[in-house]
Amino acid sequence: MVWDLHASNRGTGLPLEGVRVLDLSRVLAGPFAAMVVGDLGADVIKVEGPTGDPVRQMAPPRFGDDATYYLAVNRHRRNVVADLRRDEDFAMVEDLVRQADAVVENYLPSQYAALGIARLRAANPDCVWISVTPANTPSPLADEPSFDLLAQARSGLMGVTGNVGGEPTKVGAPVADVVTGLYAAVSLVTGLYARMANQPGRHFEVPLLESTMTALVNQAQGYLATGVLPRRLGNDHPSISPYGPVHASDGLLMLAVGTDLQFCRLVEVLGSAELGSPRFAGNDDRLAHRQELQVLLDGIFSQRTVGEWSERLAGVGVPFSPIYELDGAFSQDSIALGDFVGVVETPAGEMPTMRSPLRIDGVRPSVRRGPRRLGEDNAEF
Repeated sequence: MVWDLHASNRGTGLPLEGVRVLDLSRVLAGPFAAMVVGDLGADVIKVEGPTGDPVRQMAPPRFGDDATYYLAVNRHRRNVVADLRRDEDFAMVEDLVRQADAVVENYLPSQYAALGIARLRAANPDCVWISVTPANTPSPLADEPSFDLLAQARSGLMGVTGNVGGEPTKVGAPVADVVTGLYAAVSLVTGLYARMANQPGRHFEVPLLESTMTALVNQAQGYLATGVLPRRLGNDHPSISPYGPVHASDGLLMLAVGTDLQFCRLVEVLGSAELGSPRFAGNDDRLAHRQELQVLLDGIFSQRTVGEWSERLAGVGVPFSPIYELDGAFSQDSIALGDFVGVVETPAGEMPTMRSPLRIDGVRPSVRRGPRRLGEDNAEF
């Protein structure tokens, strides 16, 4: 059996054209990593078990028979079904591993042992091997099933997310899985670079827990340096003010005034002598008088609508944004007038989708091929 590049991955001019990636992963973090490198030109084959990736059924919503959750992260790959407990299926996957440049998997250690994954790795020692795990091994959590929600809870991310005095809250999107998937994609490309330098195949472990903790950046470093636990501040920033919502007459507007110069420009637009007081002169001063500043800003902003303030603040050097729901996010000019949203072919027909956020020499990679039906490409292998 020869792993020929799929026609959609030939002549693309993309940086990873010719790279063969075997995706043995399920749910989100691993498939997200495989999608990222697929967007960049890699030829990806996804292997699912006989019952399919569980995320196929994580619905509603659905598009056709598949959950949109699955469709979101499984483009740019062929799809085969294999039961690694069956000798003939194991042999097929082993043959694919021999030809792969990289493998992405997220088996628990117990599954790793039971399914003989070490034998697969041994078939191609030069392959870049990416293991997405619940936590670093050895660890008490390494063999415990984990998901984005649990990683947000254990990492401390929920501890800093929520309203003042309120309960911890998860982020409204699977940020733990996405951050972990990006680390996995970086690891894969790093491993390929190392192979070009004639280094042996590398095994990268990408733990969900630790990857999520790195997303706390300033919050985590502040605690490590001082021992002081950060508080939940709702939409406010722990170190900058004003850096959060103000109340306009018809809703909220976000300000992100990160420098003294930006604050001076805000004061000019608002025309408030009181905001020019020495007690608001520097960021430390504004943090010390955060509540007083909030009352003043709300009083001024409540006199006009979000749209009116957006017009007045545009182009004057004051960072701001309306708060959009997804319909507003996709209809704003920066998105609606660009090519970020494209069309992907799915088993149920064409569907709008987000393309890669990257541009390469000014060109966004196209969506060359959409998600596949379970086992749709078995006949090729």
